[in-house]
Amino acid sequence: MASLTDIIRKAWDNRNGPAILATVSPDGVPNIIYVTCVNTYGEDRIVIADNYFNKTRQNLKAGGTGAILFQTAEGKAYQVKGTLEYHTKGKMFTEMKKWNPSQHPGNAVVALCIEEAYNGAKKL
Repeated sequence: MASLTDIIRKAWDNRNGPAILATVSPDGVPNIIYVTCVNTYGEDRIVIADNYFNKTRQNLKAGGTGAILFQTAEGKAYQVKGTLEYHTKGKMFTEMKKWNPSQHPGNAVVALCIEEAYNGAKKL
């Protein structure tokens, strides 16, 4: 498993706007959504609050891989790929409840376990 390198961490801290989360169904049908309730967790995960997922939740519960795409304030695009975890309890879930806005339900936390990272077409 890869980690949040300094390049990715600095870009993440300087991101502009929502991130984009991509998942795939067991039948190979892609699903892409904007996510705003996101954070990092430890040295190797980007986490997303499941506030209003539907198809995304179904894909996540089936397991598999996904990707997060985000852009910096300077307009540079970064993509992080890896396996996805779905947690409805535990330490990661408890931490999400602390930073997820209280007006949102925070049904679960999704963790993207980083395996690859890119800046545009360049693998980091």
